[in-house]
Amino acid sequence: MASIVLNDVDLTFRIRQQRQITIKEYLLKRMFDKKRNPLFEVRALQGINVEIGDGERVAILGANGSGKSTLLRLMAGVYHPNAGTRAVQGKVSSLFDLTLGFEMEANGWKNIRYRGYLQGESAEKLRNNTPDIAAFSELGDFLSIPMRFYSSGMLVRLAFSAATTIEPEILLIDEVLGAGDMAFQQKAQKRMHKMMEKARILVVVSHDMSVLPRLCDRALWLEKGRLRADGPVDEVIEAYIDHVQSGNLVAA
Repeated sequence: MASIVLNDVDLTFRIRQQRQITIKEYLLKRMFDKKRNPLFEVRALQGINVEIGDGERVAILGANGSGKSTLLRLMAGVYHPNAGTRAVQGKVSSLFDLTLGFEMEANGWKNIRYRGYLQGESAEKLRNNTPDIAAFSELGDFLSIPMRFYSSGMLVRLAFSAATTIEPEILLIDEVLGAGDMAFQQKAQKRMHKMMEKARILVVVSHDMSVLPRLCDRALWLEKGRLRADGPVDEVIEAYIDHVQSGNLVAA
């Protein structure tokens, strides 16, 4: 049984303020300022309590800066909470950084392997999947040249093809993926829907309120790092839109 349980989770980023300074400022700070380049804190998530069970399709919505992508990455294990607990059962596959693990000086074939190893694929499974990845990308002979010569469209084609050969139990998606030209996008959408159908849990971040009800039955609404609403997707979207239209929306 797949599940995601977040219990009273907080996530705070500690960031140093960076700016260019003159040599004179640098010397004066070294002599007189003992708090050079101080840390400041960003409370990205606060008091998040969420349980997602087997079979659920969940949307995450909110304004820019509300913590949507941060919450998704915390579910994926990219970030670890400063307080509270995160418990996940099931293999997690994420689609929010398609080009992660690629080396621009390596050719397409090598990068297919790099991405496969990063996703935890066995050597045997990767060998079996490579022909399908190559065919789906439609890059042909371009797979034999370094990726630094690829156009942005070619790069996204290969990245999408390599990332979506997975068979996830928990699938996390950040925003709608646009890969290549219109014909390739139609292929990509079909593959995405197959992945979504196979996944035991689906969590999607998107600003497209028309897409979310077709994909999900539940929604989480984040505001300034806090969970403002959790319920049926249609009800949460309606409340969120009313909030935006009333002029109360303030992005964190």
